[in-house]
Amino acid sequence: MTTTSTQRPWPRTGPAAALRLEGVVKSFGDVVAVNGLDLTVQPGEIVAFLGPNGAGKTSTLDMVLGLSRPTGGTLQVFGSDPLDAVMHGRVAAVMQTGGLLKDLTVRETVRLTAALHRHPAAVDAVLERAGITEIGDRRVDKCSGGEQQRLRFALALLPEPDLLILDEPTTGMDVEARRSFWTSIRQDAARGRTIVFATHYLDEADAYADRIVMVRKGRVVADGSSNEIRAKASGRTVRATLPGADAGSVVAALAAIPGVTNVEFRGDVVQLRTSDSDTALRYLLTQTAAHDVDVTSHTLEDAFVALTVDPQEGPQS
Repeated sequence: MTTTSTQRPWPRTGPAAALRLEGVVKSFGDVVAVNGLDLTVQPGEIVAFLGPNGAGKTSTLDMVLGLSRPTGGTLQVFGSDPLDAVMHGRVAAVMQTGGLLKDLTVRETVRLTAALHRHPAAVDAVLERAGITEIGDRRVDKCSGGEQQRLRFALALLPEPDLLILDEPTTGMDVEARRSFWTSIRQDAARGRTIVFATHYLDEADAYADRIVMVRKGRVVADGSSNEIRAKASGRTVRATLPGADAGSVVAALAAIPGVTNVEFRGDVVQLRTSDSDTALRYLLTQTAAHDVDVTSHTLEDAFVALTVDPQEGPQS
């Protein structure tokens, strides 16, 4: 997937933030989906918007796209109303489903959609940037899920938006297609396009986002780089091999060590999470026959669970 020049140069952004949400609330009857959310995104940033199901991500993105209105608070896109930004082609989105006519070919779909815009990018250019030039004559209903998702990406590129909203953008793509997609996204961001994406692939957020925003129950609970977010999930994971050990007694002994919050046995391997890895290591190496000891910092997934999942509810898919 490569980036090529188009009919109209961009970015067209001024000094205003790409997104500014201040105390945004969205209620559906008695249900509060977004509860005083504050967020500012600057032009050219790639921001991962993460949270468990029901955290308010979709409701927030719907308001950014002008599909619904806030119940309270202020929401601006490039300093103006979201609907105005969408009408002027400054905002586009790649959603998971919908929006495709199955009887048309890929090229016909892009050409038809281009006719709806005042100043669309060239059809061949967006096909190339989306990596679907070779399947231009294929009917949409004959395309794989990943190919249809890349077609949605091509459609979103037509107005040359300043802000691109991506909702699970690589669903159905193979590994190579995902890598190519994100290469194109980073090239666009380097030229000034702002990217906000929601994904369940935490490795994508870790690898490609400049900034990660985590939400829980309609509020931002963490905002920073991947390293900064991981640091919020304090502690480390310690693994060691203990062949022939009495799992019950070892678990009880390790659980009693100060700082240890969780202990699991998987075959001959014990794994524990602790805020004081030095004390845990000292015990394992002096009081047991442990070997092949490994210590790792918490991952983005660890941070996600620690920061966004209610312990009484458990992880959500």
